[in-house]
Amino acid sequence: MQPFNLHYQKTKIMVQENITISTLHHLLDYEAGKFMSAEHQLSRELQQWVNTASSVKLKTVLQRYLHDIEIHLQQMDEFITQESLLAVKLNSRIMKAYIDDTNETLLSCSDAEVKDACLLASVQLINHYKISAYGTAAAFANALDMEKAAQFFHQAEVNEKQIDDRLSQLALYEINSRAKAPITLP
Repeated sequence: MQPFNLHYQKTKIMVQENITISTLHHLLDYEAGKFMSAEHQLSRELQQWVNTASSVKLKTVLQRYLHDIEIHLQQMDEFITQESLLAVKLNSRIMKAYIDDTNETLLSCSDAEVKDACLLASVQLINHYKISAYGTAAAFANALDMEKAAQFFHQAEVNEKQIDDRLSQLALYEINSRAKAPITLP
Protein backbone atom coordinates (compact mmCIF):
# COMPACT_ATOMS: atom_id res chain seq x y z
CA MET A 1 0.00 0.00 0.00
CA GLN A 2 1.37 3.41 -0.97
CA PRO A 3 1.66 5.99 1.82
CA PHE A 4 -0.45 9.10 1.51
CA ASN A 5 1.69 11.77 -0.15
CA LEU A 6 1.27 15.46 0.56
CA HIS A 7 3.16 18.41 -0.86
CA TYR A 8 6.10 19.39 1.41
CA GLN A 9 7.86 22.74 1.50
CA LYS A 10 10.13 23.75 4.37
CA THR A 11 9.71 27.47 3.82
CA LYS A 12 5.94 27.64 3.48
CA ILE A 13 3.11 25.93 5.28
CA MET A 14 0.53 24.79 2.76
CA VAL A 15 -2.78 23.00 2.78
CA GLN A 16 -3.38 20.81 -0.22
CA GLU A 17 -6.96 20.96 -1.48
CA ASN A 18 -9.06 17.94 -2.45
CA ILE A 19 -7.35 15.48 -0.13
CA THR A 20 -8.92 12.04 -0.03
CA ILE A 21 -8.25 9.85 2.98
CA SER A 22 -9.41 6.34 2.20
CA THR A 23 -7.45 4.17 4.67
CA LEU A 24 -6.30 4.30 8.27
CA HIS A 25 -2.74 4.44 6.96
CA HIS A 26 -3.61 7.54 4.90
CA LEU A 27 -5.19 9.09 7.97
CA LEU A 28 -2.08 8.42 10.07
CA ASP A 29 0.14 9.97 7.40
CA TYR A 30 -2.18 12.97 7.11
CA GLU A 31 -2.21 13.47 10.88
CA ALA A 32 1.60 13.17 10.95
CA GLY A 33 1.72 16.16 8.62
CA LYS A 34 -0.43 18.16 10.99
CA PHE A 35 1.73 17.08 13.97
CA MET A 36 4.86 18.27 12.19
CA SER A 37 3.29 21.63 11.47
CA ALA A 38 1.91 21.95 14.99
CA GLU A 39 5.27 21.14 16.56
CA HIS A 40 7.03 23.68 14.33
CA GLN A 41 4.46 26.35 15.15
CA LEU A 42 4.68 25.65 18.88
CA SER A 43 8.47 25.52 18.84
CA ARG A 44 8.69 29.00 17.31
CA GLU A 45 6.23 30.45 19.80
CA LEU A 46 7.49 28.63 22.88
CA GLN A 47 10.83 30.43 22.78
CA GLN A 48 8.96 33.74 22.94
CA TRP A 49 6.90 32.46 25.84
CA VAL A 50 10.02 31.38 27.74
CA ASN A 51 11.16 35.00 27.50
CA THR A 52 7.73 36.22 28.64
CA ALA A 53 7.63 34.10 31.81
CA SER A 54 8.81 35.79 34.97
CA SER A 55 9.03 32.63 37.10
CA VAL A 56 12.42 30.94 36.79
CA LYS A 57 10.80 27.55 37.39
CA LEU A 58 8.24 28.16 34.66
CA LYS A 59 11.01 29.23 32.27
CA THR A 60 12.86 26.00 33.09
CA VAL A 61 9.82 23.79 32.43
CA LEU A 62 9.07 25.63 29.17
CA GLN A 63 12.69 25.25 28.05
CA ARG A 64 12.48 21.53 28.80
CA TYR A 65 9.27 21.39 26.78
CA LEU A 66 11.01 23.15 23.90
CA HIS A 67 13.78 20.55 24.05
CA ASP A 68 11.20 17.73 23.98
CA ILE A 69 9.54 19.30 20.94
CA GLU A 70 12.88 19.41 19.13
CA ILE A 71 13.29 15.69 19.81
CA HIS A 72 9.74 15.04 18.58
CA LEU A 73 10.54 16.93 15.38
CA GLN A 74 13.67 14.83 14.78
CA GLN A 75 11.75 11.62 15.35
CA MET A 76 8.90 12.86 13.18
CA ASP A 77 11.44 13.41 10.39
CA GLU A 78 12.47 9.77 10.76
CA PHE A 79 8.83 8.68 10.54
CA ILE A 80 8.34 10.81 7.42
CA THR A 81 11.43 9.32 5.81
CA GLN A 82 10.36 5.80 6.74
CA GLU A 83 6.90 6.45 5.28
CA SER A 84 8.44 8.00 2.14
CA LEU A 85 6.13 10.96 2.47
CA LEU A 86 6.90 13.65 -0.03
CA ALA A 87 5.10 16.13 2.05
CA VAL A 88 4.20 16.67 5.53
CA LYS A 89 3.64 20.24 6.26
CA LEU A 90 0.02 21.13 6.58
CA ASN A 91 -1.18 24.15 8.43
CA SER A 92 -2.30 23.14 11.90
CA ARG A 93 -5.29 25.41 12.41
CA ILE A 94 -5.85 24.02 15.88
CA MET A 95 -2.32 24.87 17.04
CA LYS A 96 -2.57 28.30 15.41
CA ALA A 97 -5.82 28.94 17.29
CA TYR A 98 -4.24 27.87 20.61
CA ILE A 99 -1.21 30.09 19.98
CA ASP A 100 -3.29 33.08 18.91
CA ASP A 101 -5.57 32.72 21.92
CA THR A 102 -2.59 32.48 24.28
CA ASN A 103 -0.93 35.56 22.82
CA GLU A 104 -4.17 37.54 22.93
CA THR A 105 -4.73 36.67 26.59
CA LEU A 106 -1.10 37.38 27.52
CA LEU A 107 -1.46 40.88 26.06
CA SER A 108 -4.37 41.50 28.42
CA CYS A 109 -2.44 40.47 31.55
CA SER A 110 -0.98 43.46 33.36
CA ASP A 111 0.64 41.59 36.26
CA ALA A 112 3.67 39.29 35.85
CA GLU A 113 2.34 36.62 38.24
CA VAL A 114 -1.06 36.56 36.54
CA LYS A 115 0.69 36.42 33.17
CA ASP A 116 2.65 33.36 34.37
CA ALA A 117 -0.61 31.67 35.44
CA CYS A 118 -2.15 32.45 32.05
CA LEU A 119 0.89 31.15 30.21
CA LEU A 120 1.06 27.97 32.24
CA ALA A 121 -2.66 27.27 31.76
CA SER A 122 -2.43 27.95 28.03
CA VAL A 123 0.60 25.71 27.53
CA GLN A 124 -1.12 23.01 29.53
CA LEU A 125 -4.19 23.26 27.28
CA ILE A 126 -1.94 22.82 24.24
CA ASN A 127 -0.22 19.96 26.02
CA HIS A 128 -3.55 18.18 26.63
CA TYR A 129 -4.41 18.46 22.93
CA LYS A 130 -1.04 16.93 22.04
CA ILE A 131 -1.46 14.07 24.55
CA SER A 132 -4.69 13.15 22.80
CA ALA A 133 -3.23 13.53 19.29
CA TYR A 134 -0.13 11.44 19.99
CA GLY A 135 -2.17 8.80 21.82
CA THR A 136 -4.51 8.49 18.84
CA ALA A 137 -1.56 8.24 16.43
CA ALA A 138 -0.03 5.50 18.60
CA ALA A 139 -3.33 3.59 18.48
CA PHE A 140 -3.50 3.95 14.69
CA ALA A 141 0.11 2.80 14.30
CA ASN A 142 -0.54 -0.19 16.58
CA ALA A 143 -3.62 -1.13 14.56
CA LEU A 144 -1.49 -0.96 11.40
CA ASP A 145 1.28 -3.11 12.97
CA MET A 146 3.76 -0.23 12.61
CA GLU A 147 5.77 -1.01 15.74
CA LYS A 148 8.46 1.66 15.38
CA ALA A 149 5.93 4.40 14.65
CA ALA A 150 3.71 3.21 17.50
CA GLN A 151 6.67 3.39 19.89
CA PHE A 152 7.55 6.91 18.74
CA PHE A 153 3.99 8.22 19.08
CA HIS A 154 3.58 6.49 22.45
CA GLN A 155 6.87 7.97 23.73
CA ALA A 156 5.80 11.42 22.52
CA GLU A 157 2.53 10.96 24.45
CA VAL A 158 4.51 9.96 27.58
CA ASN A 159 6.76 13.02 27.19
CA GLU A 160 3.70 15.26 26.94
CA LYS A 161 2.24 13.67 30.08
CA GLN A 162 5.50 14.30 31.95
CA ILE A 163 5.44 17.98 30.98
CA ASP A 164 1.79 18.09 32.03
CA ASP A 165 2.73 16.69 35.46
CA ARG A 166 5.51 19.29 35.86
CA LEU A 167 3.16 22.09 34.88
CA SER A 168 0.47 20.83 37.27
CA GLN A 169 2.92 20.70 40.17
CA LEU A 170 4.25 24.16 39.34
CA ALA A 171 0.73 25.57 39.16
CA LEU A 172 -0.24 23.96 42.44
CA TYR A 173 2.82 24.91 44.49
CA GLU A 174 3.91 28.23 43.02
CA ILE A 175 2.29 29.91 40.05
CA ASN A 176 -1.39 29.95 41.04
CA SER A 177 -0.75 31.06 44.62
CA ARG A 178 1.41 33.94 43.40
CA ALA A 179 -1.23 34.93 40.86
CA LYS A 180 -3.93 34.78 43.54
CA ALA A 181 -2.22 37.52 45.54
CA PRO A 182 0.04 39.44 43.19
CA ILE A 183 2.27 42.15 44.58
CA THR A 184 0.78 45.46 43.57
CA LEU A 185 2.72 48.68 43.52
CA PRO A 186 1.02 51.87 44.71
